Amino acid sequence: MPWKNGGGETIEIMTSPDGAALDAFDWRLSMAHVSQAGPFSLFPEIDRTLSVIAGAGLRLTVGAYPPVNLGPTSTPFSFRGDIATDCTLIDGPIDDLNVMTRRGHCSHRVARHQMTEPLNLRWQGNVAIGIPIGSNVTVAAAGETILLSGKDTVEFDRNAASACVVTPHGDCDFFLIEIWQPEAATALPG
Repeated sequence: MPWKNGGGETIEIMTSPDGAALDAFDWRLSMAHVSQAGPFSLFPEIDRTLSVIAGAGLRLTVGAYPPVNLGPTSTPFSFRGDIATDCTLIDGPIDDLNVMTRRGHCSHRVARHQMTEPLNLRWQGNVAIGIPIGSNVTVAAAGETILLSGKDTVEFDRNAASACVVTPHGDCDFFLIEIWQPEAATALPG
């Protein structure tokens, strides 16, 4: 789908509620290809977390805050979607992973795990989503085992488990995204 400001395209992975428009979602998960410098779309009342998943990186300027460089090994970067944000590419196009939640309705946390061996993961959010970037991974949770290819997405069943074992089949990053929905939005730790 086109960016809100028309400057590029995004692959929308998941939204809540399903199929919600850009001005009506509670939370949204997407990936984008950024091929040129420019302003980010403004999203009033939205909190965002951005992670570079391919390319050399980008430099973000969020309002009057000091610029931040993000690369393919950087910690996910959180910022307010209603503050004017510009980006400059460091050395060519990048791909990113973007998580957005509507302030006062939901909250979120994104963790990047750089993996070379199995990892035990736990989560606390009402919604937990996993995405490998790089090699395939095997995910074992709630008595089930699945194979995910790079950029595949899995939503974990909160009623079945709040932990999993992720085994990489080569070097990869595994992103764990936790979302606290309305009834628990005020319970976000940290």
